[in-house]
Amino acid sequence: MDPKFRYHHLGIPTTKEFAGATHLPALKMTVSDHEATPYGIQWMRFDEDCTLPELVKQLPHVAFEVGDMAEALRGKKVIIEPNEPAPGILVAFIEEAGAPIEFLQIGKENRPDKTPPPTGLNRTEFPTERTHETVHGHRAFRSGLQSEDL
Repeated sequence: MDPKFRYHHLGIPTTKEFAGATHLPALKMTVSDHEATPYGIQWMRFDEDCTLPELVKQLPHVAFEVGDMAEALRGKKVIIEPNEPAPGILVAFIEEAGAPIEFLQIGKENRPDKTPPPTGLNRTEFPTERTHETVHGHRAFRSGLQSEDL
């Protein structure tokens, strides 16, 4: 069974100060609240002695909520093993195509609206017809997914 994914946030490393900063001493990093923006932007600043992988400290990552962490990690290159930074929230990172990807498994008791974990669309349920076309002199990728499908 393929894991189900639900977009959670986009983590962006920075060395600058940012609003809503919360220091996480156990991880030796400071983060912003991703819920403070309508698109889930989370700024991250790392302490000098932070031991997280350089890939996570240098590149932005996209984070997905998953219903089953073990299933989401099966066969993947895990770069941060599953850990619980807060009670009821399990987090792990993988590397995919040279980029860091975060998975979160959040217990129902930790959801503000008490919704169940993801069970919706996964990548394989999107249309798979792909074509290339030239747009403004550049080769562009186009999938079968159209804006009216969203």
